[in-house]
Amino acid sequence: MVGDRRVTDSGIEIRPCYGPADLAGFDAEARLGAPGEPPFTRGVYPEMYRRRPWTMRQYAGFGTAEATNERFRFLLEAGQTGLSCAFDLPTQMGYDSDHPRAEGEVGKVGVAIDSLADMRLLLAGLPLDRVTTSMTINATASILLLLYQLVAEEQGVAPERLGGTVQNDILKEYIARGTYIYPPRPSMRLVTDTFAYCARVLPRWNSISISGYHIREAGSTAVQEVAFTLANGIAYVEAALAAGLAVDEFAPRLSFFWNAHNHLFEEVAKFRAARRMWHAIMTDRFGAKDPRSAMLRFHTQTGGSTLTAQQPELNLVRVAIQGLSAVLGGTQSLHTNGFDEALGLPTERAARLALRTQQVLAFESGVTDTVDPLAGSYFVESLTDAVEEGAWTYLARIDELGGAVAAIEAGYQAGEIDQAAYDFAKAVESGEKVVVGVNRFAEQEPTATEVFPVDAALQRAQVARVRSVRAERDQVGVDAALADLAAAARGTQNLLDPMKVALARLATLGEVSDVLRAAFGVHQGG
Repeated sequence: MVGDRRVTDSGIEIRPCYGPADLAGFDAEARLGAPGEPPFTRGVYPEMYRRRPWTMRQYAGFGTAEATNERFRFLLEAGQTGLSCAFDLPTQMGYDSDHPRAEGEVGKVGVAIDSLADMRLLLAGLPLDRVTTSMTINATASILLLLYQLVAEEQGVAPERLGGTVQNDILKEYIARGTYIYPPRPSMRLVTDTFAYCARVLPRWNSISISGYHIREAGSTAVQEVAFTLANGIAYVEAALAAGLAVDEFAPRLSFFWNAHNHLFEEVAKFRAARRMWHAIMTDRFGAKDPRSAMLRFHTQTGGSTLTAQQPELNLVRVAIQGLSAVLGGTQSLHTNGFDEALGLPTERAARLALRTQQVLAFESGVTDTVDPLAGSYFVESLTDAVEEGAWTYLARIDELGGAVAAIEAGYQAGEIDQAAYDFAKAVESGEKVVVGVNRFAEQEPTATEVFPVDAALQRAQVARVRSVRAERDQVGVDAALADLAAAARGTQNLLDPMKVALARLATLGEVSDVLRAAFGVHQGG
């Protein structure tokens, strides 16, 4: 806010009052349609939450596979309806836990998974034929997906019965997050090989979750989050088509992952605009015929970067508002952050409260009673149009630069995000942007909050496990399988087929990644 001027986080000006004149010429049939029908502005399913609430998918993953398995069971017993797994930094970067670069990072920001032995422990006793699982993993996404499939097969669950999502969105890593391994173009091969493998073997699995979440966490605006994420989506579709896949063969299993921040109405408008834009992109640009190919289905997570270490209980309020925006915007699944996540990993108490927040929204607030309750609002429809207009402008610029990959290589998206983050930081510093408890309504005495403990002995135990796996396996069989993977990487074969054989023989995540490093090289970043 500057004086009496009000703007959203994307800089869209908000007038004091909205009325019919703001929607003059608005074609409701073309711009909105009915829920479950093109252009899907009002949601991808006709009844949305009247049939059943969104999937409540709380994020978990820390320390050992056994500890994360315990948290999964705790959340399922508390009423969670889907699993979501975070992996530690070495796992994300393709290093085993005994690699020198893993020192001090094992189990810190997620669970350590080095081999099939760890995945067996992670999933022990979980009903993989009934629960869907989301895995936040990108550069090593194909490896974790195959380990999940291997454990399911050992448990007697056929591949066609497995449901879930693997993030597998490498482009946003170059833009905003940094957990990439290989250069962009061979990384895109891994992505499209995963598309093809899932279409052939895992038909219920979402082969990618195209992520705006981390773009927003890096400091983008809501408009930039939509534009840069959809640009990445376009690049994945183009890469899959170039690899010989038919659009309606893989596009129905594409999914998205959005952030939810504090400006309730801009967030709702963002979700609605993104759905409408994706429908136009898939039908007009790519000629998709299957309606499911043009449905933007998405998971939402509340904004980690909005949480404050000061007065952390206030984060409960922020998370509730953000979760409400996701529900009003038509999300298919939702993760609500723990109030203590600005301080460390969420404690059980914080995780339970975060889940209860969703349950209050679903069963007490009334938001599930009718579909898209904000449709037709002069303000919301105007704001949806404004978000869409701004996002199309960014997409046009990215097309001018040669598409998302070329724009990434030129540093365009990262530069725009950096500027937006700088502008936001200046607004907070000046007081123009209020953050309660930080630059206004602060308290002198810090609040004492329980912090999740990190076990210092974890790395030693995990190192011992991976070394034991290597010592006890059939090394000749592992070497042969890794050689087959190397040959596939030099050729054009789908990489997931030989990769699965190697992993089944207890090749480690680091060994598989090293084979691909040798074939593809390592991206140095900018």
